[in-house]
Amino acid sequence: MLKPAVSFPVPLPDDPRKWDGWSRYNSPDPYERLGLDPRSNPSNELIEERFRSLLLWWQKKLPLKNQPSNPLAQLLRSGLEESSRFLTEARGELLDPERRQRVDQELAAKAEEQALVEFNKYVAFALNDKTLSPQEEEALLEFGRQQGLTDERMTEMIDAELQACGGVRVTPPDPEELAAVENKPAALDPNQDFMRMLRLSGLGSEEMTDDQRDAFINMAENLGIDAGEAEDMVDRYLEEIGAETTPSPPKPVTFVTLKAAAAIGNATPAAPVVIDAAAERLKYPNFVSSIGAEMFLVPSGSFKMGSEAPDAAPNERPLTQVTLTGFYLSRHPITNAQYEMFDPSHARKRAPGAGDRHPVVYVNSVEAMKFCQWLSSRERRRYRLPSEAEWEYAARGSDGRSYPWGEETERGDLANFADRNTVFAWSDREIDDGYAESSPVGAFPIGASPFGMEDMAGNVWEWCLDFMAAYRGAPKTNPRGPISGAKRVYRGGSWKSRFNSLRATTRGGNVPNYSCNDLGFRIACEV
Repeated sequence: MLKPAVSFPVPLPDDPRKWDGWSRYNSPDPYERLGLDPRSNPSNELIEERFRSLLLWWQKKLPLKNQPSNPLAQLLRSGLEESSRFLTEARGELLDPERRQRVDQELAAKAEEQALVEFNKYVAFALNDKTLSPQEEEALLEFGRQQGLTDERMTEMIDAELQACGGVRVTPPDPEELAAVENKPAALDPNQDFMRMLRLSGLGSEEMTDDQRDAFINMAENLGIDAGEAEDMVDRYLEEIGAETTPSPPKPVTFVTLKAAAAIGNATPAAPVVIDAAAERLKYPNFVSSIGAEMFLVPSGSFKMGSEAPDAAPNERPLTQVTLTGFYLSRHPITNAQYEMFDPSHARKRAPGAGDRHPVVYVNSVEAMKFCQWLSSRERRRYRLPSEAEWEYAARGSDGRSYPWGEETERGDLANFADRNTVFAWSDREIDDGYAESSPVGAFPIGASPFGMEDMAGNVWEWCLDFMAAYRGAPKTNPRGPISGAKRVYRGGSWKSRFNSLRATTRGGNVPNYSCNDLGFRIACEV
């Protein structure tokens, strides 16, 4: 099954921040370069039309080459020089029948490989309890068929996973048992089976993508459940797991709090907390993930979220008392090398000169969340983006400091920001932090936060789980922002930011599918 390319709005938005299709001009997929869906077998006339529209769009941007300090020029970067060549190459490949046939074959092979990866994830979910019923296996096979996989190939993968995890297929009951079952009411069995599959997935409302939800609905229909009823069951499951998202406090720690909210976004008022951080650290030691990310424990605690400083933005007010239970957070932002273990094709999106240890950029929030799902499946842990409250607490602790390191300002050894190496109108010509753009993670160790996290100020902005919402000022416990909205939050400032914008309370945000060359993410993991 060939994957559809990026959307192609008509007319094309003049502002590149309102449409990300322009960034695909150098994609290895010629269909994607021209915003075409390979499954629709586009005609030569449509190929020519898309080529002309995109070429004209880029030609209108050429004056930006003489405005290096213009943010749009920074955003479009090498596309101003290279887009016409890549678009012309794509047009030539798709208009030549032989070359187009080779492209289609290569894309089909890549799509099959991606389908196998997705199928294997669902197999792992189904075998979480090391058993596989005939109904579950048939649901898996139907899902794979919809992805274009053969039964033979899927059976091989299921057998391999069964052997790897020590699982077994559940033996069907004998005819007498079946007859006995038929004489009993069994209307709820498919529903119970479907709820079991949902619970085995471990996906919460913030992790479950639309594609995964659709896949579950398809599985339910294969079990004989009406699609509308299946949608309701998914909603009930998400409410159920949402009520369990607040981790229980470790036994050595005494909490005196009100009961946590059952639904995401409806946090309860905070109450006094007595915490033994040493006991938590003994129970939940730091660890290194399978991709090499160092995960540091942030013990339970309370802090005042936001700022009343004179230079604070209105969206940083009013101060809000927040109580959080412990969680893990990665010491550094996710790097190119780590992200490309999940998505090898991202290597073509790397910023010029960025190495394996540089933070990954050109990743939108949806892609960041899919990375967390992939890592969760790989390790059987619950990874996700940090909530906005978790991010701020990890960055500044409970003492009200302005920056992760304290109150010191205007120093080039604390963070990577807009210094003399950059070309912006606001660049600080008096300070040299050593980098014109992003720096390898961990390059500024003395700028670490109270919990040991590095690069939480500058280098790249970092996606958070929450959608943007105004602070209300009421005390909260384990708050999560709205589960939907126009903009998702990001934090921390970047190499393009003024030093003042590196404050730990500074908030930024953009549409969830936005990506650029100074926006990445780090990961949280539930204890």
